[in-house]
Amino acid sequence: MRDALEQIKNTAIEKLEACGDLKALDELKVKYLGKKGELTAILKQMGKLSPEERPVIGQLANEVRAKIEEEVSRRIAQLKEKQLAAQLAAEKIDVTMPGKKFDIGKKHPLTIVMDEIKEIFLGMGFDVVSGPEVELDYYNFEALNLPKDHPARDTQDTFYITENTLLRTQTSPVQIRTMEKRKPPIRIISPGRVYRSDALDATHSPVFHQIEGLVVDKGVTMSDLKGTLEMFIKGLYGEDSKIRFRPHHFPFTEPSAEIDVMCFNCHGEGCRLCKGEGWIEVLGAGMVHPKVLLNCGIDPEEYSGFAFGVGLERVVMRRFGIDDIRMFFENDMRFLEQF
Repeated sequence: MRDALEQIKNTAIEKLEACGDLKALDELKVKYLGKKGELTAILKQMGKLSPEERPVIGQLANEVRAKIEEEVSRRIAQLKEKQLAAQLAAEKIDVTMPGKKFDIGKKHPLTIVMDEIKEIFLGMGFDVVSGPEVELDYYNFEALNLPKDHPARDTQDTFYITENTLLRTQTSPVQIRTMEKRKPPIRIISPGRVYRSDALDATHSPVFHQIEGLVVDKGVTMSDLKGTLEMFIKGLYGEDSKIRFRPHHFPFTEPSAEIDVMCFNCHGEGCRLCKGEGWIEVLGAGMVHPKVLLNCGIDPEEYSGFAFGVGLERVVMRRFGIDDIRMFFENDMRFLEQF
């Protein structure tokens, strides 16, 4: 038994010294010192020894165990040090190497112009407000003087979720919600996404952006609307820009008008850009209908107001010479990198 213990010690030390990784080292430890290991198997035979031999063999067995455990600990320390050195060498960074160039994100063309428009109106004392894109039928239509039988209520134009819930077709509901919560004077713009059931082509999209404005106060007139829009257009297109009003009809304004800007390519002479007319339609506007004010709890005998709305995509397409609205939503980097 003495020889067997010596053999176990020598073999174990030899194999531990040759062991190259921690996993194999742990397996060797279990093989020699585990509950079913070789050393345990020897110790189970001590019952066959005489009383005189048991203490001697027991002491030798403890010495063998201690020697193997010491060797295991030494090799673990060596292998961990070697592993750390290899890891540090693999992760070594040459600080003199030039850094990697990362592409820096830029504003989307819609955001560029949206921010410019916000700054123009903020400079005129307007607040920027927002509202839900999933809207109630009342705010999107009824409160804006759009009766149930109005063509704009047709499901072919509107994405209905339920009978009384829909994706907003305009940002005008934000104006209604604002008039319900605030007392005049009110001066706001409400930019945001809107949704209509249009077929997707070069000039139409089921998702697009509007920027609508509202002013309500005592003594507000059509001339205030004209002055505000002139400042807006000059701020957007330049001081030499000119606008004109054409009579139109909107259920929520009375009187109403379409506003054109003189073609900045031909300056009114007529060209391909303006289709020979010399003017380009940019937005709709008018004086807030008295019924709309009443719906919001505002006395039309005491207060008046004007409202206007512009399609953001239309403005951006003219600004950058873009001829297909789909390019705004396709996330083609070849297109976006130009801005």
